[in-house]
Amino acid sequence: MSNLIIGCGYLGRRVAKAWLAQGKRVQALTRGNGEELRALGIEPLQGDILGALPDFPQAETVLYAVGMDRSSGRSFREVYINGLRNVLDVLPTPTRLIHVSSTSVYGQTNGEEVDEHSPTEPVEENGQIVLEAERLLRSRIPDAMILRFAGIYGPDRVIRRAAIEKGEPLKGDADKWLNLIHVEDGVRAVLAAEERGRSGETYLVADDQPVRRRDFYSFLATLLGAPPAQFEPLGPGQTALPHESGNRRTRNWKLREELEVALVYPQYQEGLRAALEPMQ
Repeated sequence: MSNLIIGCGYLGRRVAKAWLAQGKRVQALTRGNGEELRALGIEPLQGDILGALPDFPQAETVLYAVGMDRSSGRSFREVYINGLRNVLDVLPTPTRLIHVSSTSVYGQTNGEEVDEHSPTEPVEENGQIVLEAERLLRSRIPDAMILRFAGIYGPDRVIRRAAIEKGEPLKGDADKWLNLIHVEDGVRAVLAAEERGRSGETYLVADDQPVRRRDFYSFLATLLGAPPAQFEPLGPGQTALPHESGNRRTRNWKLREELEVALVYPQYQEGLRAALEPMQ
């Protein structure tokens, strides 16, 4: 049997590369990047989670890592709820299903620490939809593993880089907490969940050091040789980016102790340095 990726994007392609290096056969659902995936050694399956789906093969491990493609013209609810439901309606039950979720399911806003046992009472609509997707998955495949990812960053994906390079002020509260995970450590979390994760468990995937926005963006500006990071309050009707709207501190003890993930980038400083290095 092969491994299957549904949502073969920034994280999914790196997981595919790791699986291929292990000698595994990897298939991935795609709307239109079949040749690109094939060139990477991935077998493409043509389809759309909100349209026609292929006859999925029986897979050993399924990674469901669908993210929001804002160019698709689809709503957040359509992608996260309708898309997941459509896939579950036709997907043969795999040995393991690993679902990439988000720490947006937490509603804490006063700098509280959160882990897998913390209440999930999201205030924002997107967080409510992500939590609804988790519950839909649990109702259909109780043994699925859920990975609640903090904000993913890495090469070609450094949040607010363009604004920092231009010296533009950043909107919002500089003292709110950010929770992050370097994409390569995210891959390690997926591989560890496949190998050592317990069926039906939820794992929070974040690095060791929540960081205040002021410190993160000031350090980024220094690395880029850009003007010092500046901040200004949100104006009327303005909202923060999803990964900057919360204000909580994640604890990754299950990631470290149960999944035994040894983070390569446990702190944002080393992760940012690596993310800004030229691609090889």
